[in-house]
Amino acid sequence: MKVVLLPALTDNYMYLLIDADSGEAAVVDPVEPAKVVEAVRKHGARLTTVLTTHHHWDHASGNGKLLKLMPGLEVYGGDDRVDAITQKVSHSDTIQLGSLTIRCLFTPCHTTGHICYYVTKENGAEPPAVFTGDTLFVAGCGKFFEGTAEQMCRALIDILGSLPPETRVFCGHEYTVSNLKFARHVEPDNDVIKKKLAWAKDKRSNGEPSVPSTLADELTFNPFMRIREKSVQKHVHQSTPVETMGSLRKEKDGFKVPKE
Repeated sequence: MKVVLLPALTDNYMYLLIDADSGEAAVVDPVEPAKVVEAVRKHGARLTTVLTTHHHWDHASGNGKLLKLMPGLEVYGGDDRVDAITQKVSHSDTIQLGSLTIRCLFTPCHTTGHICYYVTKENGAEPPAVFTGDTLFVAGCGKFFEGTAEQMCRALIDILGSLPPETRVFCGHEYTVSNLKFARHVEPDNDVIKKKLAWAKDKRSNGEPSVPSTLADELTFNPFMRIREKSVQKHVHQSTPVETMGSLRKEKDGFKVPKE
């Protein structure tokens, strides 16, 4: 599988997912349709599918415009509020894209209809990928606009956390540096966080993305995936994963990111 990162707006990412065997392609959250069309032509792909993670305008508002530019696309999403949706999906539904299998993962919290898309190549020929929208970021997670700490625990720990550790994580925004500064605040003695922050700053200063991550790496530096760790629980004075998740998110919502 080939994944092409397409920066959009100020800090969003769209993704063009191409099955190299057939040339068939899907696009994730095409908020800037003209860029998508250009990328499809550049890579000689055949776009058939739109994968929408959630209904927020900075992810879904380009769907209708893209359909006008490229009629006949199937638009998938887990929420009736998704712009121009043609096929509503739920947990464990699968979509075939050439030799790639896309499994829908229902991860409500940021919005009640949020879907992550888990992609595998037949015969396990290469590492899987997961497109996490605003549920999981590199070193962070989305705000609980329409859900609860319990739901985000299920999304990050039970659902995404149970995927193979080598799964590549492609998220919806470039928030890595600020997320890692919060992670360092939570676990100031975690050397992995310090190294990852230095790496991310270097990447961004060179105009490069910090995406993708892997699930294995997220478990070493993402406080929202480390809610069972004593060091994280101690920071928020909690003793259960759900309480830790809720307290962490509340603290992050008010966190002033230090300028360095």
